[in-house]
Amino acid sequence: MYTGTIARINLTDGKIRKEKTNREWARKYIGGKGLGFKYLFEELEKGADPLSPRNKIMFFTGPYAGTSIPLSSRIAVITKSPHTGTILDSYAGGVFAAELKFAGYDAVIIEGKSENPVYIHIENDSVSLADASELWGKGTHETETILKRRHGDVSVMSCGQAGENLVKFACLTTEYFRHAGRGGCGAVFGSKNLKAVSVAGSKDIVVPKMKELVSFVNMLIKEDVLTDTNLWAKTDGTSMIVEMSNNAHILPTWNFQYGSFKNWEALNAESIRTNKKKDKACFACPLGCAKFLRKGSARTDGPEYETLALCGSNCGISELENVVAFNERCDDLGMDSMSCGGVTAFACECTEKGVADFGVRFGDTESYLNMPERIAKRQGKASDLAEGTRFSAKKYGTDIACEVKGLEYPGYDPRGSVAMALAYATSDRGACHLRAWPVADEAFGSLDPFTTEGKAQLVVTQQNNTASKFSLVLCDFWACSPENQRKLLNFLVEKEYSEEEFALVGERIWNLGRMFNVREGFSRKDDYLPKRITTPLADSGKSLRQEDFDSMLSEYYRIRGWDENGIPTKEKIGELMV
Repeated sequence: MYTGTIARINLTDGKIRKEKTNREWARKYIGGKGLGFKYLFEELEKGADPLSPRNKIMFFTGPYAGTSIPLSSRIAVITKSPHTGTILDSYAGGVFAAELKFAGYDAVIIEGKSENPVYIHIENDSVSLADASELWGKGTHETETILKRRHGDVSVMSCGQAGENLVKFACLTTEYFRHAGRGGCGAVFGSKNLKAVSVAGSKDIVVPKMKELVSFVNMLIKEDVLTDTNLWAKTDGTSMIVEMSNNAHILPTWNFQYGSFKNWEALNAESIRTNKKKDKACFACPLGCAKFLRKGSARTDGPEYETLALCGSNCGISELENVVAFNERCDDLGMDSMSCGGVTAFACECTEKGVADFGVRFGDTESYLNMPERIAKRQGKASDLAEGTRFSAKKYGTDIACEVKGLEYPGYDPRGSVAMALAYATSDRGACHLRAWPVADEAFGSLDPFTTEGKAQLVVTQQNNTASKFSLVLCDFWACSPENQRKLLNFLVEKEYSEEEFALVGERIWNLGRMFNVREGFSRKDDYLPKRITTPLADSGKSLRQEDFDSMLSEYYRIRGWDENGIPTKEKIGELMV
């Protein structure tokens, strides 16, 4: 469902205007990831510095936002990443997307740079800029509290001190503990002197086939959402993956030197359940996957598996209280906990091996807990870490960084799931597990996790499906089939999508993201395997041979219809973009 309106805000001159949503683009790219990619591709000039006024940052809803369709209240944040230089889509749950739709907007596009700190306030037809001088320098928690006190029942998206200080993996935070985490959206806010966006809406969303939609949604909730396939999110959340990864020897430990952690039980689902205070849910979500907990004086939603792995075992930390405290500090400072955990583990190994003394070692709780603030405020050598592991590895002459295109590895070691290596390498925003998650089929499933046969096709299929799903802006925790996604969409549009038409949407979006990155100079050289992954794991002895990875990558390109250098051919572009 589209409101038909986009708000465009130029921070340089303060001009605010409203324009019609491009219906032709919406038909081909739907919303969220796809429509946001199309707008950024068409509007952003080649070579724009991500931290310059030339970059744009966009908030795109999906057509489901604000409706009764479950797990659809997520907002897509689209920009050029300051962390990787790639196209970037990052997502946050909660109520922000629904409020933006209730206010009457499909999207908000932010351009330019304000001379002084400002925030944007949206309330139905009113869109305004307000002075944010008193908010500058504050954490995301205090910022949100102040704006809620000032404006009432609003949803707030803000950056913390990390964004203000242009930390390359600074995130945006909403509802205190939900984040558009990866890729540096918060740094783009900071570069524009933009502290926050607050939004409240009270308009109705008119669905043309409301009765039929409600009936279908009720059936899906009963027969699809609240079933064993998805109920893990309601009962345990992602913390259940700690045990699965440890058993499969893919749990990042000591900066990916090991695949298992002797103290994994301190970070597992049972430990989260023991300390959980309540479940929390996004708008119109029956799963309630967020596990709000307190451990000691620290509190957070989760932590999610990625944080437990990358900020826990990967840093040699086995006390849940310390991981929760680290997570909370990242939340308030406005930093992606995944990348922060990754650079901290990298710093631990550098210190212990004499590469560079970052003042932190594996398992040293005191120095570990100081790292988020040191990085966010760019104190001493931590200022190098604020640029990411790729920058730091190059500066200090080491090859122990686990990253692709500058984005730190997620929490699944591909030496026990070879298709994950390909998924990381070919992800549009750098190393990412959310574009394709073949580990479920390999390390956690029935496929051989050590052979490359058939894995390129697996990754391509999952990437295409995810691209369309993230354009509808459906939560990844609902294993909603492409066919049910299409049926839901057809309740909301004037002209229904055929099976063939909908099947092409994901592939079209994936190729558009690749075309953006190719325009920025990316090619095969950037779809690489980190040196560490060709080195055997210290516990299982497993590794991935470079020649096997290269063969898998070439097969991936052939299936995609790209040339051997990873460039989409004219024939493929013509086939998808007409």
